[in-house]
Amino acid sequence: MKQIIDFKLVGKQDFGRSVLLQLHAECALPDMAPGQFVQVRVDGSPSTYLRRPISIHDVDFQNHEITLLVQQIGEGTRHLASAEIGDTINVVLPLGNGFSMPEKGEKCLLVGGGIGIAPLFYFAKMLVEKGIRPALLLGGKSKSDLIRLEDYQRFGESFVTTEDGTLGEKGFVTQHSVWQKQSFDKIYVCGPKPMMKAVAKLASEKKNWCEVSLENLMACGLGACLCCVEDTIDGNMCVCKEGPVFNTRRLKW
Repeated sequence: MKQIIDFKLVGKQDFGRSVLLQLHAECALPDMAPGQFVQVRVDGSPSTYLRRPISIHDVDFQNHEITLLVQQIGEGTRHLASAEIGDTINVVLPLGNGFSMPEKGEKCLLVGGGIGIAPLFYFAKMLVEKGIRPALLLGGKSKSDLIRLEDYQRFGESFVTTEDGTLGEKGFVTQHSVWQKQSFDKIYVCGPKPMMKAVAKLASEKKNWCEVSLENLMACGLGACLCCVEDTIDGNMCVCKEGPVFNTRRLKW
C-alpha cells in the first residue's frame, strides 16, 4: 500500500558522484519488496517540479529507516544530495513491482552496472535472510564506480569488472570469465540499458531465466503520464506501474 511519509535525514555518506542517504520515519514502514522504488519530493529547487524516482537501496523495518543511493545527474538529484542532517525529505513509497524471489536451491547471479547496483543491495540481503546466497557480478568504468563493494561481498561470491582494468577483470560484465566457469538458474540485472540488453542476450543464448530492472525516465510514478512506456510482447507498458522489473522474455529487445 502506497504511503506519503515525511522522513528525517539521519545519516549521509558521500561517494563523490553518488551519495548514500539514510532516512528515518516516526511511523512504521509499509512492506517493500526488493526492486521497488520511491518518488522523492525535491524541496527548495526552483527548477525541479517533479518528484525524482530512486531505487530502494536498503530497508530497516525495526528502526523505521530506508536508505537511498542517489547519483547526482541533474539539478534535482544534485539538490537532493546536498540535503543536510536533520532535513525533512518527503517520499512516496513503495512504487512498482520488484524482483521475483527464487526458490531455495536455485543458483542466482545478480548483475549490476554503475548506479544500477543500488537495488541489488536490498535484494541480496533479503535472499541471504531466506537462506539463498547469490553470486554478484558488479561492473563500472573504474574502481571509483564500485560503491560499497565490501558490503556487497558479504552476501555471496562476488566478481568485478572495470572498463579501465583498475579493479577486477578488465572489460564489461558480459566479458567476465564467470560466464564460462559457472552456470546459473536465474539472473537479475540492473544498470545502463545497453548493458542490460547485452546481459539479456547472453542469458538468452545460455537459455537462462532473466529479469531486468528498467530505468526509463519516470515522472508521475503511477502510470498516468505515459512517459516511461516500454514496448513489450503485451504492448506498451508503463515501467513505473508494470515494472520496473520485467522478465526479459516479455521485452521486445
